[in-house]
Amino acid sequence: MASPNDYKATLNLPHTAFPMKANLAQREPERLKHWAALNLYQQIRAARQGCETFTLHDGPPYANGDIHIGHAVNKTLKDIIVKAKTLSGFDAQYIPGWDCHGLPIEMNVEKKVGKAGVKVDAKTFRQHCRDYAQKQVDKQREGFYRLGVVADWDHPYLTMDPLFEANIIRAFGQIMANGHVLRGFKPVHWCVSCASALAEAEVEYKDCLSPAIDVAFDAVEPAALARLFEINEFAVNKPVGAPLSMVIWTTTPWTLPANAAVAVHAELPYVLVHYTQDQQSRVIVLAEDLHQAVMQRYGVTSWTVLGKCRGAALEGQLLQHPFYARQVPVILADYVTVDMGTGAVHTAPGHGPDDFVAAQHYALPIFNPVGPNGVFLDDTEQFAGQSVFKANEPIIACLRERNALLHEESVEHSYPHCWRHKTPVIFRATPQWFISMSAKGLLHAAEQAVDTIDWIPEWGKTRMLSMLRDRPDWCISRQRTWGVPLALFVDKKTSLPHPDTLALLEQVASRVEQQGVEAWFALDTAELLGEETDQYEKITDTLDVWFDSGVTHRCVLDQREGLKRPADLYLEGSDQHRGWFQSSLLTSIAITGAAPYRAALTHGFTVDAQGRKMSKSEQNVVAPQKLINRFGADVVRLWLAATDYRSEMTISDTIIQQTTDSYRRIRNTARFLLANLHDFYPAQHAVALDQCLPLDRWIVHVAADLQDTIKAAYDAYQFHLVCQK
Repeated sequence: MASPNDYKATLNLPHTAFPMKANLAQREPERLKHWAALNLYQQIRAARQGCETFTLHDGPPYANGDIHIGHAVNKTLKDIIVKAKTLSGFDAQYIPGWDCHGLPIEMNVEKKVGKAGVKVDAKTFRQHCRDYAQKQVDKQREGFYRLGVVADWDHPYLTMDPLFEANIIRAFGQIMANGHVLRGFKPVHWCVSCASALAEAEVEYKDCLSPAIDVAFDAVEPAALARLFEINEFAVNKPVGAPLSMVIWTTTPWTLPANAAVAVHAELPYVLVHYTQDQQSRVIVLAEDLHQAVMQRYGVTSWTVLGKCRGAALEGQLLQHPFYARQVPVILADYVTVDMGTGAVHTAPGHGPDDFVAAQHYALPIFNPVGPNGVFLDDTEQFAGQSVFKANEPIIACLRERNALLHEESVEHSYPHCWRHKTPVIFRATPQWFISMSAKGLLHAAEQAVDTIDWIPEWGKTRMLSMLRDRPDWCISRQRTWGVPLALFVDKKTSLPHPDTLALLEQVASRVEQQGVEAWFALDTAELLGEETDQYEKITDTLDVWFDSGVTHRCVLDQREGLKRPADLYLEGSDQHRGWFQSSLLTSIAITGAAPYRAALTHGFTVDAQGRKMSKSEQNVVAPQKLINRFGADVVRLWLAATDYRSEMTISDTIIQQTTDSYRRIRNTARFLLANLHDFYPAQHAVALDQCLPLDRWIVHVAADLQDTIKAAYDAYQFHLVCQK
């Protein structure tokens, strides 16, 4: 009888060195070290040299803090695409980048060394910012590398590299040369905590509770105003002690010191309403569509409509400011609606963009009584030295004392907040530099360019157009220490830029290229202007960080060998339609007249099992580092690949555990196949297709058809279909 060992030798058993257990958390770091030792990225570049290029341009994450699950989603999606394109025969470089300037870095450095110019000089402060940003880059790079992302990690782009900073200045010069840059005294979003202007993308909206008040502006000539409503006898027969007033409704009482007009809509019908409340008789002007709601708000049950007229008839009537000596006109404005309020709008040109435009049309004075710290200036009558956020109560008290307060309540409404400090922001008119949306038709050109871009998913196009619609001029100047300088010289009297600005910008850029931004801040004006030094001053503002990242197409795609412009693909989260997608589009149109990307792919955000957005306050944040250490990066990558990333992506321990089970099935199937193929050599054992059995030919056909389906899914960036198939 043969021994058991002899029988075993007669069996054709599967055999493979591929282990059954993955041990990803232990094996993956070793695999990454092996890739590094092989110079894997460089080998891929050499193997694909001369092939058709595919350029996925990496939007730069901000160099601050550990990577979060959103970072992991974004970088992994990009990595899957680049690897798929490489396997499809393209030369697909992946140059990662980081956004390195801006306020969050300043804030962290301030905690350690103090404010610039107070506890430490500005030069030293900027060096601390640079050092801090570099540490954050190194930390995030390690996190991205651990995810298995293959990229040129040794040569990323950093917006704080001297050459990059110089090219940002050159990009600004090109936009200025094309006539898109202007300086203006305009109301901009202003963060009191930042003491700086904010861009649209730096503002988020949150619900908050505000005082809502109805304020009477008495007519300077009540009889003349009454005649517009065809009640000529009003001047003689008006109720005793009944003032005639126009009434505004506002949720920002602190802006009343800057009031310059009351706006009505030319086509709306307005009525003159007489009512008595608390033994006081009043006659007020209200929009006809709102007058019943206003009376109900006041608690008035009986009133009389004395007359009616169109808003256009009210233009030019003078009203008395409720607590200042000045008189203000009634003006016409299309932004007046009957959604809420009274149909007459308090207009403070120094505190609102619509108000500002209307004031320009009527040549009204622009009042801005608020300083950069959010405190009323010393010459502000009655309210000097008070914070705008604390001034509502004393202003309301003043209105009540002067019998101008008709109603007061609290309302919850959406209000702009600083995305960094999470505090309310204000509109404040200050001299700032802008990229004009209208001077050279930039906004119209950008809207047209949207049609040339492939938006994935398609709703990205609608979202982008809605973000561009009626977009205001882009305020690009910041009053910060750590950033790329807005390197201009302006006339001390006229504030106009030097006539040789473009040549001067190139001279500054050349210096910055060698020495970094410190070359500008240390520059003596006489070095470049000579005898003109006394006539011009050096601007100390820095550029908006969204401008820095917005011109990466100029500073990366145009500079790195093997990349092309426009890029084949930009890929970011849905918030970037008002952020990087938009800033890149606008700057590219302003420089070249064309979009910087052929396609824009949008992914959603991660939510927990209950559909709640990840936040520290909810204590539902899922850290990718913990998932990787527990389950392995490949499991995290498989979760993402199997998820339809175009909408919100749900992640939890339970979901990751389910993904682990899927991963195990895939791995065991691969192990089974490899074990059966261990002694199969195509050159020796392969059978020509026409000699195969019909069943074999059918299986090959099904496999080839599946392969085509999978390749098509990769080309359409639908990785969840790949996983399903």
